[in-house]
Amino acid sequence: MLKLYGGARSRAAIVHWYLEELEVPYEFVKLDMQAGEHLQPEFLTINPFARVPAIVDGDLQLWESGAILLYLMDKYAKAPVSLEERAVIYQWVLFANSTLSTAITVEANRDRQISRLLSTLNETFIKQPFLLGNEFTVADVAVGSVLNYIPMILKLDFSPYPAVLNYMKQLADRPAFQKSIGART
Repeated sequence: MLKLYGGARSRAAIVHWYLEELEVPYEFVKLDMQAGEHLQPEFLTINPFARVPAIVDGDLQLWESGAILLYLMDKYAKAPVSLEERAVIYQWVLFANSTLSTAITVEANRDRQISRLLSTLNETFIKQPFLLGNEFTVADVAVGSVLNYIPMILKLDFSPYPAVLNYMKQLADRPAFQKSIGART
């Protein structure tokens, strides 16, 4: 059975959300980060950087939330995805983990970047309900998780971005979101 390693307040919740969406059986291994369980030799063989999330799926040991999401999509997603669709999904997952996350978490970047990013996303969600159109994908898990973390860590006025707010609510109402990220709020 697939094992997901994470901490109480970690990005493992993003992978947890996607596993729930996929309805893939898994075991959640909660590491006590305060006690240093992520620094123990047995976990360091899974991720030598001592960070979560990480998964073990058979012989595969994989870390980095974006890489895990893309692996899970390739292995378990129900709908076939063309090479071109996969490339667009990769683009959004990488955008979430680098551009969007950095704009939010690095204070020096916020004033310069967040308005442009949210404005562009708002325009996207005015035209369509999800990043790739009418279908929910792993790209929505990646971007949606970052967007839904914003109110947990920042006081940011979303009123100029009503379509983004609607998107965030739509994702937060999903049962799989409620079992994972929503259970933390």
